[in-house]
This record gives sequence, structure tokens and C-alpha cells, in this order.
Amino acid sequence: MRNKLKNSKVQAIMVPIIAIIVSLLVGAVVLLCLGKNPISVYYNILQGAGILPKPSYAGYKGLITDFFSLLNMWTPMLFASLAVAVALKAGLFNIGVAGQMLTAGFVSTIVVGYSSLGDFIAKPLVILIGILTGALVGGLIGWLKHRYNINEVVSSIMINYIAQYVISFFITMYYINPVSRQSNPVSQAARLTLVDMKVGNYKMDIPLSIILAIILVFVVRFLLNRTKVGFELKAIGESKNAAKYAGMNVGKNMVLAMAISGALAGLAGVTYYLGYFGSIQPKVLPSIGFDSIAVALLGNSNPVGILFSSLLISIINKGSTYMSSAAGVEAEIASVITGIILLFSACSFYIRHKMDRLGSKSEEKKSETLTETKDKSSSIHKDGKQEEKKIESTETKEDNKWN
Repeated sequence: MRNKLKNSKVQAIMVPIIAIIVSLLVGAVVLLCLGKNPISVYYNILQGAGILPKPSYAGYKGLITDFFSLLNMWTPMLFASLAVAVALKAGLFNIGVAGQMLTAGFVSTIVVGYSSLGDFIAKPLVILIGILTGALVGGLIGWLKHRYNINEVVSSIMINYIAQYVISFFITMYYINPVSRQSNPVSQAARLTLVDMKVGNYKMDIPLSIILAIILVFVVRFLLNRTKVGFELKAIGESKNAAKYAGMNVGKNMVLAMAISGALAGLAGVTYYLGYFGSIQPKVLPSIGFDSIAVALLGNSNPVGILFSSLLISIINKGSTYMSSAAGVEAEIASVITGIILLFSACSFYIRHKMDRLGSKSEEKKSETLTETKDKSSSIHKDGKQEEKKIESTETKEDNKWN
């Protein structure tokens, strides 16, 4: 068992699981210090997220409606986390996902969200505009990195601020809703979520893009693992100098990686602002854009791992409100638990180091055991030969005596 700990595939699965288990245990200690039962608090989180049933529900609500609400929240988180992962594979750190989400959401809102287009044109157009806008912003960051060697972290943070305040100005001046103090709500035809859709005895919010998000998980996995583009992106992420020596176009691939990352962030933006929400709050960047960085790290930048890590974080975030009312715990405790999980996920290199050490010790013990066994067998073999020689010499002496 210990020999398998050095296997990279085993580590890719075990490291996040260890981080989550340790984090939940630390979270349990925090809850015990507050005088709360950790098991009941975690149970309440699952109830609020629609994983487990609540004792009672309001009219037209039930476990199924809570679950679909979770899917609605999960969709942009999944897109955003994939965006971060693609950039990380190429050795780039896209901290501007929030700004790319906001820009894509705003452009889609004013172009399609306030138009009179029908459902069958508006919804695909929203997705297309989100992809193109996000790709342009992400590609710009990659181009600045390639052309002027401007660190992508610096340029993406600056673009975040530019997007935040420029878009806030336009919303406040031209699109503000006097009641909600947010942008005017988009048309139902442009919404990527079917709001209050009556299904049987329930009224639920059905996210239309969740299927696209899950499909893209496997598309991105195929792109990274089975295509020339993915191979070059990962090679550049490992060593730019080695990739350049091998004849790869490093600059083009950096721009391409950031463009793909931006396109996914754009999808996160439209599913957030024209799906989960129906409007944009001025002067606020979406927290999902920053949470997605830690989610991608927790999922080891693996698309399939991100599928589960993003779901876990979405469950905790979604269940926090009900947990607060049911358990009498501040809703911010859920953020504390999330933070602890992400903190331990950031310690993945340390956990890998420990697993490698355990695997190495196991191999050393195994080699020592084999050496001891060989030594014993060789000594037994030598003793046997000596005994044979003694017997032969004794027999020879007896023969000579009789002769």
C-alpha cells in the first residue's frame, strides 16, 4: 500500500481527500469551541444545499427545488474553476477571472439582455457573446505577457479594477434600477435560468447551462490530455525554455491559453449575471472569480477533480444560510470552513512530500528485507557446502583406513 503513495495518479486523488478530511476535523474543533455539535451543523449544511431533506418546506418548495438551486449556483463556479485550471496548466495565473466574468456579463446584458429577441436567438447569443468577450479580455492579458513581459497577475488585477469601475459608471448612469439599486433586470428570453418554472407541485429555478458545464469538463480534459495544443500548453507550463528549445511557439501558446481561460470565465460570467442573478450589482466583483482559484487548486487543476471540488464548495456556500437559522451559527462559519479547506489544499505540496517520504521508507524496508533474506540464504548455502565437505572428508578417511 505504501509503495503506491509515490504514484502521481494516487496522489492526485488522495491529496484533496486528505485536505478535505483534515479541514472538516479542524472545522469541527471550531464548532465545538462555539458549543455546537459539528455533526448536526454539517447535517444542516447538507439540508440547506438540497442534498438532504429539511423538516418542512414553504409552498411550492421541496428537496428538488433546493437541489436545482444548488445546480444554479454550481454552474458559474464550475466554469470559473475550469478557467483557472487551463491557465495554471500553461504556467499562468489568471487572477482576473472576476473581471472577465463581469465584462462578459455586462456586454451580454446590454447587447442581448435588454433586447426584444426571442428565446431561441437570445440564449445562444448570450453564450456566444460571453465566450468571445471573455476570450478577448483573457487574450489581451496573454498578449501583454508575451509582447511586453507584463506579469499576468499584475495586468489581470488592473483589468479587474478597470472593469469594476467603468462598468459601475455605465450602470449607475444608464441602467440603474431605482428600487434594487442594481442594473435593470434582463429579459426572461435572455436568462440562462428558467426562473420559477412550474414542474408538478413545485416552482424551481432550472439552470440551462449545467449540462454545457459538465460537457466542457470532459472537453477540457480531452484538450489537455489528448491533443497537440494541450501537450504544448502543459510543456510550456513545465518549462518555457525547454518548450522553446523543442520548437514550440511559446508566445502564441500563452495567448491561446489565456484566451481559452478567458472564454471559460466569460461563460461563468453570463451564467452568473444572466443565469443565477438577473442583474449586476455596481462596484462589486463576483466572489466566485476568486473562490475559483482555490477550487482549482483543491481539484489539482484536473477538470474531473474540479467537477467534485467545485460542487463541494458550492454545497457549503449554498447551505450556509439554512445552517445559520437551524443551528444558530453565524453564516460566516461556512466561509471559515471553506477557507480552512482551501488553506489545506494549498498545502498539497507538503502532503505530497509526506506521501513520497512514506513511500520511500516502505521501499527501503522492502529492500532491507530482501537483502537480509539473500544473506540468510547465502549463509545457509555456505553452511550446507561446508557440511558436505566434512562428510566427504570423513568418508575418505574411513575408506583409506579400510584399504
